[in-house]
Amino acid sequence: MTTASTGLPEGRYGRSSDARADRRLKLAAVVLGTLLVAVVGYFGYHYVGQNKISAEVIEYDFSEKAVKVHLEVRKDSGASGYCTIRSQSEDGSEVGRGDFRFDGDATRIDKVVTLRTRAEGTTAELLGCHAD
Repeated sequence: MTTASTGLPEGRYGRSSDARADRRLKLAAVVLGTLLVAVVGYFGYHYVGQNKISAEVIEYDFSEKAVKVHLEVRKDSGASGYCTIRSQSEDGSEVGRGDFRFDGDATRIDKVVTLRTRAEGTTAELLGCHAD
C-alpha cells in the first residue's frame, strides 16, 4: 500500500525529465567543444602553415629624418612579398611607415633597410609580412 508520504520507487518507471535534460546538455557541450577545437586548429594551421614570409627586427638605429632597420627575413624559396615597418616618435605619434619588398630564391635574408621619417623616430616596429 502506498501512502502520500512514500514516493514511487526510483528508476522503476523510467528516467526522470531531469536526467534527459542533463544528457542533452552533456551532448551539446561535447559538440560545441569539438567544434571549438576544430575552428582553433583550422586557423592555427592556416596562420602557421600558410605564412610564406616572416621577419624579425634585429636592431635599429635612428637619426633625425630616418630609421635604419636590420631585418632578418625567412621565406619559402621563390616566394616574394613585403614587410611593413613603422616608426613612432617619443610621444607615440607615427612619423614613418614603409613597405619593403623581398624577392628571390634565398630562404633567409639579412638586410638593413632605411625608413624615412618626417620627424625623429625612436622606434622601429614590424607590423607584419605578406606574401604575394
